[in-house]
Amino acid sequence: MGYFLRRLSFYLVALLVAATLNFIIPRAMPGDPVTMMFANASVQVTPERIAAMKELLGFVDGGLFVQYFAYMKNVLSWELGTSIQFYPLSVNKLLGGAFGWSLFLAGSAVMLSFSLGSILGIFAAWKRGSKYDAFITPGMLIIQAVPQVVIAMLALFTFAIGLKWFPTGYAYTAGTVPDWTSWAFIKDVAYHAILPLFCASVVQIGGFLVNMRNNMINLLAEDYITMAKGKGLSENRVVFNYAARNALLPSVTALSMSLGMAIGGQLIVEIIFNYPGLGTVLLNAIHARDYQVLQGQLIIMTLFMLSFNLIADMLYVVLDPRLRKGGK
Repeated sequence: MGYFLRRLSFYLVALLVAATLNFIIPRAMPGDPVTMMFANASVQVTPERIAAMKELLGFVDGGLFVQYFAYMKNVLSWELGTSIQFYPLSVNKLLGGAFGWSLFLAGSAVMLSFSLGSILGIFAAWKRGSKYDAFITPGMLIIQAVPQVVIAMLALFTFAIGLKWFPTGYAYTAGTVPDWTSWAFIKDVAYHAILPLFCASVVQIGGFLVNMRNNMINLLAEDYITMAKGKGLSENRVVFNYAARNALLPSVTALSMSLGMAIGGQLIVEIIFNYPGLGTVLLNAIHARDYQVLQGQLIIMTLFMLSFNLIADMLYVVLDPRLRKGGK
């Protein structure tokens, strides 16, 4: 219990620091966001409108402390403000819809890369030193080192624009009314997600492969594996029932941490494929200088990452009895 409370306190402080930086950064820029928004306006903007916009963005009179406490009150009550670009749409609704698409893509990509990476890592460890190991392990690490933007652009120009096997972007066919009870709509969503899902997952496979391979190699030297081989058990049973089953446990924590970082790590893929997730919203908000949306998105991504890191810490406690004893 003590370990859990210490970790929870750490993440609450981290969230407070992130929210504070989220408040400071726009105000540390020269001038203020409202002035920058109207700097290139084609028509003259009245002082009354500028004052109203400052109030809407939280740049109220009373000094930084008054603004800060008003801002923190809104964050704690989950009132993230109103989007300037899509006024009067609230930031909560705008990011809520985009977050669902990002979560679908990120979750699918991490689970797919975890499954493939773990399977490839199991065989790489069992056949250590073979041609398979010499090819698949460095090959996936080379792919992991390639910038995600390069992979996404190559996939877009090759399979979407060149071969026309897949759509060039968005989450479903333009003009389609979303209906999750319709099998045709679900297939359309899956079809549009193939390329973004491939680009978001292929760069993660190498990390899970190496993690599983190293865990397996350590376990294959254990006495109970040697005894299982000595009993004449089949190769598949030794690999999967004894070695892989135990090697998979530490990888679960890596899976949890990868889920926490996935939302932020796939933004470039969403932008390239114009996928209606947080990446596309972020790009549009930057172009429109929609500071309410930018601040809200940073809070959501920080909260998501910290939550899954906390889950990873709790999994460490479950998997490692020494932490449970130390946390009493």
